[in-house]
Amino acid sequence: MAIATEVAEQLSEAVCDVDLVILATPIFTFAEYFAHLNKLVRRGCIITDVGSTKVLPHRWAQQQLTDGAIYIGSHPIAGSEQRGIEFARDDLFVDARCILTTARGVNRGTLGALRQFWSDLGCSVETMTAAEHDRILANVSHLPHIIATGLVNASDPQDMRSAGKGFLDSTRIASGPADIWTDVLLANADNIVAGIDRVLAELTAVRHALKAEDRQTIQTLLEEARRKRAALVKYKIRKKELL
Repeated sequence: MAIATEVAEQLSEAVCDVDLVILATPIFTFAEYFAHLNKLVRRGCIITDVGSTKVLPHRWAQQQLTDGAIYIGSHPIAGSEQRGIEFARDDLFVDARCILTTARGVNRGTLGALRQFWSDLGCSVETMTAAEHDRILANVSHLPHIIATGLVNASDPQDMRSAGKGFLDSTRIASGPADIWTDVLLANADNIVAGIDRVLAELTAVRHALKAEDRQTIQTLLEEARRKRAALVKYKIRKKELL
């Protein structure tokens, strides 16, 4: 199966006559790419990305894209902790959720074209503001990565050899590429710090209950988490986002 129909040596070659550019590079490279693309793409070209934070990219796009290119953020919620062509799948986006983020005044037709692009790949598409996106993804994507990292780093390598599937499931995302995730975390730091504070409050509640041997509080906390997760799994199955 062909991976690409054309490969360009220079950015100018790749984008000189295209309708859509998708950035799939670390987030903190976007500002420089926007500056280059501004002079290379034709007016009306859509520039999007697959990054998992959006406030900074929108800010950079507003500053750099001054000659008629249009930036709309994309975040397909797909893939895994792995990267590289050897982990590519032709069904990667089937039944995946894709979030689009727009600036004020974006043409409906332009937004519709990008929505159709992701829909044709199999995604369920929704639109929200960049700020809303970053707040939500901090909680359900970025914070879990931090927690998985903390759990692994707090564990002795020899002890981890005795771990079962639960530990491996809980820490899978800690295997993600460090350079990519460093950019993600720094680009959404305020939201993530707020999330860390909420998790610390939950851990503190459990800690206090354990020290007090408070069985009822411990059971209540565990049951609340079990119930909320069960509702989430049921929702994901209904939406065909969990296979």
